[in-house]
Amino acid sequence: MTQEEKREFLISRLLKEQPRYAQMKMPVEAREQKRLLRSLFNIRMPEPIGEDFIKIQDEYLRSETEEKGITELSELSQVEQGIYLWQGDITTLKVDAIVNAANSQMLGCFCPCHGCIDNAIHTYAGIQLRNECNALMEEKRKLYGRNYEEPTGRAVITKGYNLPCRYVIHTVGPIISGRLQKKDCEQLSDCYRSCLEAALENEVRSIAFCCISTGEFHFPNDKAAQIAVETVREFQRAHRGRMEVVFNVFKDIDYEIYRELLTQNRAAEK
Repeated sequence: MTQEEKREFLISRLLKEQPRYAQMKMPVEAREQKRLLRSLFNIRMPEPIGEDFIKIQDEYLRSETEEKGITELSELSQVEQGIYLWQGDITTLKVDAIVNAANSQMLGCFCPCHGCIDNAIHTYAGIQLRNECNALMEEKRKLYGRNYEEPTGRAVITKGYNLPCRYVIHTVGPIISGRLQKKDCEQLSDCYRSCLEAALENEVRSIAFCCISTGEFHFPNDKAAQIAVETVREFQRAHRGRMEVVFNVFKDIDYEIYRELLTQNRAAEK
């Protein structure tokens, strides 16, 4: 099957799962087909599906990621010992683990084609990721009650599936409404620390962090970066040579903030 045929197969199967969309016609343009497929991935509830679907989905998603271009850790330059700064699409980065800024439901973003990193990671990992997250949450609901939500500051590790990384580490960052509080800063630091500890427990040697809480959760970008760098440096001092860390940014403003912050830290050490 060609990539187009695989895409049309996946769309057709997912539309059949949705009675209200069962009569929808297949878009002609590839761009519209891709948008529809992503939307269908995003709204699909966690439930099993046939192995034939999984096989074609996996082939399709891996080809899409390869077309975007995969970046190896060896292609990046260290800003300082064990720390990298990289601007790009985290779903194309080949490291042991990437960090997902998740919500407390821990099931990914259900808003079709939303611009958050949670949406992108779940889209390109494939439907298996939402299914695994749901299985983990089901176990916790059995222990803590049906209304259980993942607390802020913890970390949950899953497979990476069709992403270039081996693992995805999910963490729920603090949501800011009003003035930034000391507790918010402590919780954000907990996010980074929990992710690093989960990575260490699973023998992860390289991890890429997104800018946790700075987008939809409204944490100030400059303060978030400061907390991120301080927490990572503290961890690396305690575990020298155990893990390489990539600060992944998407926006120019975050790149400039991290570059200045890391440069200042390096100058202060000399």
